[in-house]
Amino acid sequence: MTGATGGLREFGDGPLSRAAARVHILLVVELLLLVSTLPGLAVLVLLDRDSSNLPLVAAAAVPLGPAVSAALHTLRHQRPDLTDLRPAATFLRAYRANLPGVLRVWAPTLLWLAVIAVNLANLPAAAVPGWWAVPLVVVGAGVILVGVNALVIVSLFTFRTRDVLRLAVYYVARKPGVTVGNVALLAAVAGVTAVFSEAVLALLAALLVLALLRIGDSMIDEIRAEFTA
Repeated sequence: MTGATGGLREFGDGPLSRAAARVHILLVVELLLLVSTLPGLAVLVLLDRDSSNLPLVAAAAVPLGPAVSAALHTLRHQRPDLTDLRPAATFLRAYRANLPGVLRVWAPTLLWLAVIAVNLANLPAAAVPGWWAVPLVVVGAGVILVGVNALVIVSLFTFRTRDVLRLAVYYVARKPGVTVGNVALLAAVAGVTAVFSEAVLALLAALLVLALLRIGDSMIDEIRAEFTA
C-alpha cells in the first residue's frame, strides 16, 4: 500500500493491522494475568465474605501486584506491529525484573489495608466510638491511592523504593485528574465485585489495567520528563 507521503506502507502498519495487534496484545495479557493470579483468585472466589477472612483476602491478593505490574509494562511498551508481536515474552521479562520492587510497595500496601479493614470491621466489638471509622476510611483511601500510583511508577521506572513512594504521594495531589480517575476506576472495580464476583472482574483484568495506564498517562509522561535522563 502507498502512504500519504508516496512511500510504500510496511506490512502491519495499516489501521486494521494495528487494531488486530492491539486486540492480540490484550488477549495475551488477559490470559497471562489470569494464569499468574489464578491461585489467589481461586482463594478469593472460595472465601466467605466475612470479616474474619480479611487477612486471607490480603494474602490472596499478593500475586495481583506483580501480575498487574507486568501487564502495565507490556501494554506500555509492546508496539502494535503485527510483524513484531511478543507480548508474552515482554510480560514474563517484566514480571521477573519488576518482582522485587513491586513486592516492596505492594505487600506493605496490602498489610496496611488489611489492618485498617480489620479495625473497621471490629469497631463495635472494641467498644470504640463510631466516629473513629472516619479517619480510618480516610487513611485507607490514602493508602489505596498512593499504592496505585506506586504500582504504576515501579512498573515503568527504576527508582529506589523510597523514591517511588515519595513520587506516589506527591502525584496524588500534583495530578488531581489522575487521582479522580483512579478513584472512579476503583469504584467501578468495587461495584463489579459487589454485584457479580471476583471471577467476572478477572475476565476484565486486561481492560482495567489498560484503563489504569491511560488514566496515569500524564503522571507517567511528567515523571519521564522531569526525573529521568
